[in-house]
Amino acid sequence: MRDILAYTGSYAAWSRGPAYAAHLAAALDAALTGLYVAPSPMALMQAYETPELTTYVLEGIRDLVESASAACPAFVRWAGEHGVTKAAWQVAAGDVPSVLGHIGNWHDLLVLERTSAPEASVAELGRIALSVEIPCLVVPPQGALSSAPECIAVAWNGSPEAIRAIHAARPLLARADRVVVLSGAQRKALTEIDWKPEFDLGVYLRRHGIYAEERPLLASDEEAGAALLAAAAEVGAGLLVMGAYGRTRFSEWFFGGATRHVLNHAGIPVVMRH
Repeated sequence: MRDILAYTGSYAAWSRGPAYAAHLAAALDAALTGLYVAPSPMALMQAYETPELTTYVLEGIRDLVESASAACPAFVRWAGEHGVTKAAWQVAAGDVPSVLGHIGNWHDLLVLERTSAPEASVAELGRIALSVEIPCLVVPPQGALSSAPECIAVAWNGSPEAIRAIHAARPLLARADRVVVLSGAQRKALTEIDWKPEFDLGVYLRRHGIYAEERPLLASDEEAGAALLAAAAEVGAGLLVMGAYGRTRFSEWFFGGATRHVLNHAGIPVVMRH
């Protein structure tokens, strides 16, 4: 993880999400980019609006972008106070998932913050996590945070999403004193018309110098999210790694039950990869 992206809803101050990203970047000696996204002009303009109103909206967004862009020196200074030696600040205007998908092309990890309004926040996180092509680390609104957790829990069910999440989190797993694999029921593909190479998680982790404990996770699909959080708390994990399961329907994004429950209720940061 050499390039970390922190999405922030403010350009005047930076809260738990960007702060966690800064501490993580400092710990990994990674570069940190802060990103503020102004509203899309097209989203604010209606077909029935007059040219005068259209001009007013465009000027307002232009002023907002200029004000946000002027925060660059303050962000770089703030990141430096958190130990970051390589920091940058970006400003865009448009649809947030689309912008994050674009800038994510040259970053290794996207750090997001769940707000204290769970349902609205999780819906937005769902749109982002299921559309960007990089792993997402979601920071909860409360609770103690550690950018170098001694124990990391890994949710494992053999799925491609879980494999991608573990692969993405490997630099973090390598730094942990303890890694606990929470093994649930193996997730089966919808169709089994071919045979794919087998992935042995234990062999993969050991090959990278990571020696993990394994604990069975016995729970139904409906209870999997709550069981994951309970097991992570039981082993004292400061970070949870899991695949993000979801699907799209036109412009809406739907998380699977376990993913949605974890995002709604997790009191520790969660690394997710769709």
